[in-house]
Amino acid sequence: MAIFGAVATQNPKGTRDFLPKDERVQQYIFSKWRETCLAFGYEPYEGPTFEHLELYTEKSGEEIVDQLYAFQDKSGRAIALRPEMTPTLARIVAAQGHSLPKPVKWFSMPRLFRYERAQKGRLREFFQLNMDILGSESLDAEVDLLLAICALMRNFGFKPTDFRVGISNRRLLNALLEQLGVENRDAVYAALDRRAKIGEEAFGELLAEAGMAPEARKALNDAMGCATLDELAPHCTSEAAKAALEELRYLLDRMASLGHGESVGLDLNIVRGLAYYTGPVFEVFDAAKSMRAIAGGGRYDDLCAKLGGERTTGVGFGMGDVVLKDLLEERGLLPDVSRDRLDYWLVSFGNDVEPLFRMAETLRARGRRVGHPLELRKFAKQMQEADRSGAAKVLMLGSDRVPEGCVEVKDLVAGTQSAVPVDRL
Repeated sequence: MAIFGAVATQNPKGTRDFLPKDERVQQYIFSKWRETCLAFGYEPYEGPTFEHLELYTEKSGEEIVDQLYAFQDKSGRAIALRPEMTPTLARIVAAQGHSLPKPVKWFSMPRLFRYERAQKGRLREFFQLNMDILGSESLDAEVDLLLAICALMRNFGFKPTDFRVGISNRRLLNALLEQLGVENRDAVYAALDRRAKIGEEAFGELLAEAGMAPEARKALNDAMGCATLDELAPHCTSEAAKAALEELRYLLDRMASLGHGESVGLDLNIVRGLAYYTGPVFEVFDAAKSMRAIAGGGRYDDLCAKLGGERTTGVGFGMGDVVLKDLLEERGLLPDVSRDRLDYWLVSFGNDVEPLFRMAETLRARGRRVGHPLELRKFAKQMQEADRSGAAKVLMLGSDRVPEGCVEVKDLVAGTQSAVPVDRL
């Protein structure tokens, strides 16, 4: 194969190259993620880039395989590049058992892989912030994560009215379907997940295909159309439904009392992860829902037990970098991410680069950022390179205009030029 053939010079579909200017944007996003997590007391963790395939099929079912980069290694083991981080986290916690003090508040920012159709807001390789709390039964674990989401959006420059955190409850949906005697729940959940996108008529057709009677279809659609908890309450007749409704009321009231009522509200169209979410679920969109979800998550209380560990409650969310970056660009919220400024750029009036290397080593030992040409050209060309470097100051070595033991310094910010003793640099 030709080294620089058409395939070899093109990145795989659904992936990105990060040139220095693009990588600076990524590092800005990563820095905001990390700062916010640390401010909320979460600790960083990591795991392997690939896991046993069974880890993902146990969580999401065999159908997930078509969405993975799955393969057999040289020993015949079924392996997959990680498409998400929650199964890895659950595996780690399950392996630690009682030795790990709980609750844990952990975060990670992994590179993930999903084999699906690449489109706007969705790539095959991406980064994602994950924040999770394991080992807490309290709904205040959800509150902590919801507050972190609001803080993340605020730290990126969004106003409270620029985004919406929608909350639903899988326990409530389960209870409503139980009240209506629904047997084919997987099909109904799939319809619920599409309800907001396909309209009321198409939604009713899907429910009919799932075997729901007309009166049950109407009752479910009426409940799903409720915009407030007070509207929803009459539809919750079983004790299970009433209890789940009160969980939602607690979360919404707590977020409102903490000053986030503008950003957080009820959204029964959120279903998420049919295979493992067990309680409150939530998603984050821009206010106009002009893009895919910015973040999403919920409570998963059975995952650790599914993986062979003790039952450990969990709640968490993921925030991908792709939609977030698109939204920041669209709203003009990305800062000027010019290259990191050098303290000094060295140029020389001489014809030997060794003095530049020596001076650079001296200054770097003092904690300074220093760059210089790797081959000497005309002085004017060196100064052009200094301008492009973004350095704050240029040191001119070998100048006959300054006393011995001094170096000529040009401040590119202030536009001044002076002789400075080398030991004062």
